[in-house]
Parts: sequence; structure tokens; C-alpha cells
Amino acid sequence: MPSASAAFVVGIDLGTSHTVVASVPVRGTAADIALLNLPQRSAAGEVVAQPLLPSVRYQATPGELGEAWLQPWPPQGASDTAPAVIGRWARELGAAVPGRLVASAKSWLSHTGVDRTAPILPWGAGDEVAKVSPLAASASYLAHVRAAWDQAHPQAPLAQQSVVLTVPASFDEGARALTLEAAQLAGLPQVQLLEEPKAAFHDWLLLQGPQLAAQLADSRLVLVVDVGGGTTDLTLIRVDPAAGGGLPLLTRTAVGEHLMLGGDNMDLALAHQLEAAFAGAGQRLPAQRFAQLVQRCRVAKEQLLAAGAPEQVRITLLGGGSQLLAQAQSATLTRAQVQQWVVEGFLPPAPIDAVPARRQGALRGFGLPYPADAAISRHLAQFLRQHADGALPDTVLLNGGVFHAHALVQRLTQLLDGWRGHPVRVLHNPHPDWAVARGAAAYGLGLQAPPPAQASASNQPLAHSQSAPVAIKTMPRIGGGSARSYWLLLPGPAGAAPQALCLLPKGTEEGVRLVLSGRRFALKLGQAVRFNLLAHSHSQPVAQAGQITAVTGEGWVELPPIAAVLPAPEGRAQAQAQVEVQLQARMTEVGTLEVRCLRVQDGVADAAQSWLLPFNTRGAVASLETIAASADAASAEGPKGLKPLATQLPASVALIDRIFGTQAQDVSAKDVRQLRPALEKLLGPRDSWELGLLRALFDALLARAKRRRRTADHERVWLNLAGWCLRPGVGAELDAWRITQVWGLYAAGLGHARDPANWTEWWVFWRRVAAGLDEAQQMQVLEAVAAAMQKTVQQATQRNGGKSSHGSYDDMLRLLAAMEAVPWQYRQEMGQWMLQRLQRPDASPQTWWAIGRLAARQSLAANAHLVMPPEAAQEFLDATLAQDWRKQETAMFAAVQMARMTGDRARDLPDAVRAQVLDKMRGAGAPARWLALVDSVVTMDAEDQRRSLGDSLPPGLVLL
Repeated sequence: MPSASAAFVVGIDLGTSHTVVASVPVRGTAADIALLNLPQRSAAGEVVAQPLLPSVRYQATPGELGEAWLQPWPPQGASDTAPAVIGRWARELGAAVPGRLVASAKSWLSHTGVDRTAPILPWGAGDEVAKVSPLAASASYLAHVRAAWDQAHPQAPLAQQSVVLTVPASFDEGARALTLEAAQLAGLPQVQLLEEPKAAFHDWLLLQGPQLAAQLADSRLVLVVDVGGGTTDLTLIRVDPAAGGGLPLLTRTAVGEHLMLGGDNMDLALAHQLEAAFAGAGQRLPAQRFAQLVQRCRVAKEQLLAAGAPEQVRITLLGGGSQLLAQAQSATLTRAQVQQWVVEGFLPPAPIDAVPARRQGALRGFGLPYPADAAISRHLAQFLRQHADGALPDTVLLNGGVFHAHALVQRLTQLLDGWRGHPVRVLHNPHPDWAVARGAAAYGLGLQAPPPAQASASNQPLAHSQSAPVAIKTMPRIGGGSARSYWLLLPGPAGAAPQALCLLPKGTEEGVRLVLSGRRFALKLGQAVRFNLLAHSHSQPVAQAGQITAVTGEGWVELPPIAAVLPAPEGRAQAQAQVEVQLQARMTEVGTLEVRCLRVQDGVADAAQSWLLPFNTRGAVASLETIAASADAASAEGPKGLKPLATQLPASVALIDRIFGTQAQDVSAKDVRQLRPALEKLLGPRDSWELGLLRALFDALLARAKRRRRTADHERVWLNLAGWCLRPGVGAELDAWRITQVWGLYAAGLGHARDPANWTEWWVFWRRVAAGLDEAQQMQVLEAVAAAMQKTVQQATQRNGGKSSHGSYDDMLRLLAAMEAVPWQYRQEMGQWMLQRLQRPDASPQTWWAIGRLAARQSLAANAHLVMPPEAAQEFLDATLAQDWRKQETAMFAAVQMARMTGDRARDLPDAVRAQVLDKMRGAGAPARWLALVDSVVTMDAEDQRRSLGDSLPPGLVLL
């Protein structure tokens, strides 16, 4: 919301490539909108101030920059031991040493496949580089902006101004929530979010002044194409002429899906084209040199696509160390090549019925989930077919630095002309680099006063104080409300698609609260609850709040789930802490979705007893149904595969309660051991139990964990079944909460520690859930299992191979290999110890499996930045290559895991090494699917996932 004491409205474009700031006094005019020159270092001894702040950080080595990095001010979170710089100098330093450059933080902020709060950038950098999270990097750019503003306006600090921060229209609710969190970390607690295409169009509207109505007189549907450094945003705005020749009514009708396509991808494409000139035909550059080539291509692209560009640019890659100049290589990039590769690669000719390719293209390189098809033209065709309702746009506004290239503008307009059969009108954008920041300031200015009461809620003019100029006061606001409809995932009929309940229809205006009064839910307090949400961006059919529909067709996007453990009243039994609630949803004034639970008492919702449900933004999650609707909202049965959750769960819990319930029942040791077979008779084979069912069973076991120690049989059965139901410890929302609960059992240890079979189940349990443990927890387990393994080895020596008192050696070995979250150096030491054990004639065949997992290229659950570096993994690969793979298939599969191609140069082994592995695999008659894993980027099948993990994954859960 606007600040009542604000002297300025400030628009901030936190871009992938650049950050730009514009401002206007709250009682200013259109002419008063000004860009803020942002001080930044351009060299060690020079500070410059310019409107464009490159959104990059350089993570320097201690002492590398002297005291220069402290000027004009140090980045947020920097210290004397980890200096970093932001802006132009960071970009220049990073061009020479790309392994220390944090770039594309905004793209990483929207990447749901990683923990966006973990220190993972620069991606692929070694341990000698201090890393930051995408969230912290974004916050540091905003903190730099705040410092620059406060220096220029000491009497009006930025934290007290009305700040409008722009985001891509396609950002999901998790990315928007993280953007707000970054602003708070930067000392900006109150900001308004605005979609970037709307901001760019606001700027164009502002520039028209009194001629606005005439300028839009012949336009009915405006397409805004905003191609930035990291994303392509597509937006449609309907123009309805007002009666009597007044200002037109503007309504945003559609936004595109999240497309991670932009200038970064173009730089990658140019680097791929030139790679052979530096690496040789058919060869690939090492990750660091390829990153250097990408940076060089970016600079060359900007030169060759600018006005008055030269015919060609020389690109030089320096060598390393003492061979810095001696090993330098050069290649020439021409203007014609750039236009050909960029225009034909990203805007190729396409018919209006074109669809994007599904197969992953070549634009992978740094871990980001780029779309399979880089052709913006095909994505645009699909967008228009889905949203234009047969009426193609007659007007287009182009925004983003890439449209400085006339060839791209020309190709895009040719495409639209051909699809329409008539020329499309191109709105002139005089400054695509900072239109978003200017438009954000103009938009914020319009929020400083309430709209006239007689205006339509969706098409009201931007109001201002009486002293405001006509150009601001009468500029129409772009209506349309929420760009998407939001839905709660519900079970669907057996054998049919899942169903969803509409929480917030598309077009709902900001601030409007919708309560689903006709739908009630039973909610248990003090226990894990979660709601899986979907967004739908298609225009038809128009949904209503409370409507239930099948989740079929295109346009459905899974959002980060909403999850919480809501507190139970003190002194109240947990079993009784169940309340009836209604759901309330609204699009907040700052531009984010808010969902609350309102308690219902005596049939009336009590707003005083409500719970805000936060989005999970820490990492990727699996999709599953987890909250039970009451009778009036649960007319549908479970979807295919989840029927047991609805129909057989009570009977399953009764079986568990018979063994582990509060009241000791008359059960024999055989009854205890037969619990799993009894459940399988009821639910089917345990391999088929769906993720939602598994977690529901685990929750029942967890609630009865205190009774697991009744007998040694009870303890073994509980560990075996609970570990199976919680495996692999991640993948379902609130698994982190479950791990927290179960970790409390670790310190208590085994109740029947003299039974080796119980020790075996103990190790198996922690292996199965290891992926959910954090580094400290895994380190604690690692130390315990390592000590037990040493005792087992000693006992085997003393007893000539006798049984261990600490359980199965093989299961301890497999647990050791499952510690993916510990620093890779520990796993390297484990692997070296295992190589020594392999010299013994009684070495376990599981040792090769364990080594393969320790040095694997692709983590099964942990973030990719924890993978052992290729140079460290080489030692273990060499050991496998020395084996006869026809006799040692486990050694060959270990090599497959170590040489597997991920598409991420920071993790992949050199091409020559993978070629050596492929040759040996072919000679040993390796399965075709194993060859494919090493030769190209493919997903493991279920059988190989089982072999890698040591267990099958729950149905519906896929790990990379």
C-alpha cells in the first residue's frame, strides 16, 4: 500500500540483466519522472553513476580487490573474508573469471527445482568461492539501490517512500513471495508488485499525453511482448472505446506461461555456435571456459545488434595461469551471423497453428530449466490461439533490450502480419531498457489517491491530487484483476482426472476477499496440513468461486503448495483438536495471492479465528492430495491410484492401532510380524502404495511411535514400515516437518539394541529417509554408522567372518553412501576408504554401488551444488575402469552414475572421459538404457532409479 508520508513514488525494475530505478514526486508531473543514476564501480579506482546497474555480483577472493570493493558501499552480507562487488566492475571481472560471477539471480529465484534460499550461486563454482543464494543475491541488488537512493535523498529514505517493484507477469506465487522477501531483506518492508508488461504499457500511455485517446482509437487488442535478459512475457490488453470520445477502457485479458527465454539464452546460443572454433569439431569446452565464452558473446551481441554496429567483432578467450596469453584463442563473430543465429534461432518463421517442441534443445548449460523449444515464435502462436479467442492482436508493444535489434523487430512484426493477413501496428517505445521502471513509477503515482466513486472498478482512471497534471490524472488504469484463476486440488472420480475447486476466479480485483461459504473442510490442529494449488490462465470457460471442475487440458500450472502446522489449543487432546473451516482467498494490494482458513462455529465463519497459510518456496515438491474435505465438499472419490486413501485408510489405521495403539491388545509376536502383510492384503502390494497414502500411513505410525519399543518385534516392524512410508524423506509437502518429528527419535536410539536384526532395521530406516536430513543431521548419522562399521570390521576379523552385533554391514555401507547433503570432501574420504576395502578378498559387492552413489553426477535428492566435482570423481571412475565389467556389473553401473551426462558443464565429466566409458560399456555389452545415460541427457527409468536409490520410489514421485 502507498505510504502516507511518502515524498516520492519509486519504480524499481529488478531485471535479470540490469536493475533500473525511476521516481516521481507524489505531487509531480509526467515530466518529473526521472531515472536514478546508480553509483557503481567500473574499475578498481573509478566509481561511475549511470541508470543501468548490471544485476551481477562478483565473489572475489580475500585480498583480490583490496579496499576497492567497499566503495561506493559493500554489498549486503559481504565481509572482509568474502568480498564481493555489484554492477559494472563485477561484470568486467566476471568476464575474465566467470566461475566467480553470480548472474541470472532472477531466473534462479523462479526455479522451483532448487532451494532458492540456499547458497548455490555462482552455479558450479568450487568450494574456494563464497556462495550466495538467489534470494540473497536479489536482496543485495535492492540493498545497493536503497543505498544509492538514500545517498541522493538523505531527507527521504527509500524505506519510507511508495515503492513499486516489478516482476514478470508469469512469475508464480512462490517467486512473487520470494521477491517480497528479498525486498524485506534489503530494508524495504512495504513494496507493491507490478507485472512488467503492464508497467511497460503504462509508460507508453504516459508518453501519449493528451493524444492518448486518438493514439488508441483504432486499436482493439494490444499484444505486449517483453523479452528481457531471462524471461519472455506475453500479455494481451483489450481496448474498449469509451462513449463520447473519452479515454478508452483497458483490460488485461491474458498473460503467458513462465518462459525462461531471453537475452541469456541468445548468449548461450551464440556460444554454442562458436564453441567448435575454440574446442575443436565435436568437442566441448570445460565449464569455466565455456562460461567465459558466453560472457564474451554477450558483449559481442550487444555491439553487433546496436545502431551503427560494426561488421564483425573479434572474440578472444584467455588461457589460464602462467599461460594466460600464450594459450589465448580468438574467433570472429559477424553481424550477419548474430542476426542469423539469433533471429532464426529464436524467431523462426512459424504458422499460427505451430506448437512448441517438447524435446529438450541445446540451450542447457548452467542448471536453469530453460524451455525445450527456444523458438519464441512458436510459443507466441500457441499463446494467441489459447487466449485471443480468434481475434488476433492489431497492435503490438515491444519491450526489452533485445528489441534494439531491428532484425528481431522486423521478424516479429512479419509473423504477426502474416497471421492476421493485415499489417499490425507497432507502438513506438523510445526507451525499452527503462520503460518498465518509468511505468512502475507512473503506476504508483496513480495509487496515491482513491479512484473516483463513479468509475468502474476494472477501468477507473488513475486518480491523483488536484494539483496533478492532466497527463497523469486522466491516464487510464489497466484493469483485469487477477491474471489467472486459482484452484484447490481435490480428488476426482475413480479412474478419472483429479478435480479442482476454484478459490479465486480470473479477473478478481486486488483487495477483494472471497470466502467459499458453501464448501467446508475438516482441519486438524497441531498436525501437518497442506493444500495443493493450481493456477489456470486460459480465458475460457470463465470460472466462479466454489466451482468444481476436472483438471484436464492445457493451461494448468502447479503452484508451490500452501502448508502449515496450525497450533492446537493448550490442554486439549490432539484427537479433539479438529475444527471446521472455510477457505478465504484474495489477491492482495501488493499483488500476491493470500489464502486463509476461517474457523466455522455454529455455522458462522469467525474472522477473528483465522490462519494465514504460507507458500512453500524452498524447493520443488510433488503433487498430491492431503486435506480431507467434509461431506458437503467431498462428493468426489479419490483419483486413480489414490482411492485407498479415501476408502481404506480408516481400516489401515485400525490395523496399525491394533499393534501400536494406546491400549495394549492381545496380539502375538506373529501378529506383530504380520502387520505389513495384513496392510498389503488390504491396500495391495506396498510397491503400489501412492505417495499420499504412504504419508498418511506414516503419520499414523508417527502418532504411535512411543509404543514402538514394546518388544523387539514391535521395534523392527515399526522401523521397517515407517521407513518405507517416509522414503526418501522428501517429495511430499511437509516432509520437512515429518523429518523434524522423527529426528527426535534418533537421540533415543534403539530400545532393543542387543538384537542385531533391530540394528539392521535402524540403518535401513535412516537410509530410506536420508534425503530429508540436513547436513548436520547427516553428519551425526554418518559418524555413528562409521563407528559401527569399524566395530563390525573388527568383529569380522576376530570371529573369522562371524555375524556383527551391530547389524548388516551391507546396510551400513548403503546408508553411508546415502549421505548426499554432507560436504563432498567427506564423501571423497568415504570412497577412498571403500577402495581400500575392495582390495580384500571378502569385499562386499555392495561397495561398488556405494562408490557409484558417492561420486554420482546427479544427486537423487540433494541440491546439485553438493555433487562431487568431476576432478575428484575421476579417482573413483579410474578404479571402476580397471575392473572387468563383464564380471563386475556393479562396477559398470557405478561408472554409469559417475559418467552420467546431466547437461550441466559444471558437473559433467569431460567428453573424452565419457567417450572412454562408453567404449568400455559397449565392449562389455552394457544395456542400451545405460549407454543412453552416459551419452545424452535422459531420465533414469524406474528400474535404474530403484538400483540407484536402493529402494523403489513411491509411485508419482520422480527424482532427477
